[in-house]
Amino acid sequence: MAHIYDTIIIGGGPAGLSAGLYAARSKMDTLLIEKGKYGGQTATTAELENYPGSMEECTGPGLIERMRKQAEEFGTEFVKDEIVEVELEGNVKVVKGVKETYYAKTIIIATGAYPRLAGFEKEMELRGRGVSYCATCDADFFTELDVAVIGGGDSALDEAIYLTKFAESVTIIHRRDQFRAAKSIVEKAQANPKINFIYDSVVVEAKGDEILEGLVLKNVKTGELSDLTVDGCFVFVGYLPITELFKGKIELTERGDIITDVEMRCSIPGVFAAGDVRDKSLRQVITAASDGAIAATTAEKYIEANEHLYAKELVLS
Repeated sequence: MAHIYDTIIIGGGPAGLSAGLYAARSKMDTLLIEKGKYGGQTATTAELENYPGSMEECTGPGLIERMRKQAEEFGTEFVKDEIVEVELEGNVKVVKGVKETYYAKTIIIATGAYPRLAGFEKEMELRGRGVSYCATCDADFFTELDVAVIGGGDSALDEAIYLTKFAESVTIIHRRDQFRAAKSIVEKAQANPKINFIYDSVVVEAKGDEILEGLVLKNVKTGELSDLTVDGCFVFVGYLPITELFKGKIELTERGDIITDVEMRCSIPGVFAAGDVRDKSLRQVITAASDGAIAATTAEKYIEANEHLYAKELVLS
């Protein structure tokens, strides 16, 4: 006899936790599977100033822990496991982990995204040796040192501002002459005396053998090369969806994002997606949480419409 959950949520970021809260609160038998730390990208965010109703000095890890506890209090079951295969066709979905195999009437995919590499020479060799993708994780290693931030979006400028609490100086390197970040964040960064700006430039090489010693920059308009001496380099140039498990099984964009409708339905009945893993224009904590709530509600309606197809316990070979 194998237990069949009403829904299995894959991923424990804001989308997955929100789905867990809404599903469990609706009395659905809910399992959330996460292979690592709860929170995804949010767990590495120092400050969340744009999350509605957040407390003063709200941190990513603090918000995630409150979300997790809330979902747990309503009955969401949590398991640590790494998913290696999924079978999404049929009435009962199969999720195979390293530790165990799980079964559900519906699946909510909330696997999130991972940082995109900047693509400069020796980036991977010096990753963790001066090259980082998480200011919250690594900022204290660079106390009173000089660091660079690559990127021009909200995350890049937010993390640059956070880094000024530790670093002696922060140099933002942006390939364009204008930022994509919100105007309020840009103004805050420009007003910070510890932050310097290098525009129209990209990093082409990291210098150093055992640890990062500096960067080689290229001006994209003139082609001129220049050296920048820094002790750390933080890369924030976007994210790619974590969808390797689902290639060839559900409809994806060319980039790999999961295609859904407005109710979070995927191309296979009973499968839903939420958060940064799906094809959408705005990737923020609030939109991830919204996606999770919608996915859980739609999954509940799907089960109600197809209840005649299921049994609470099913003998599976």
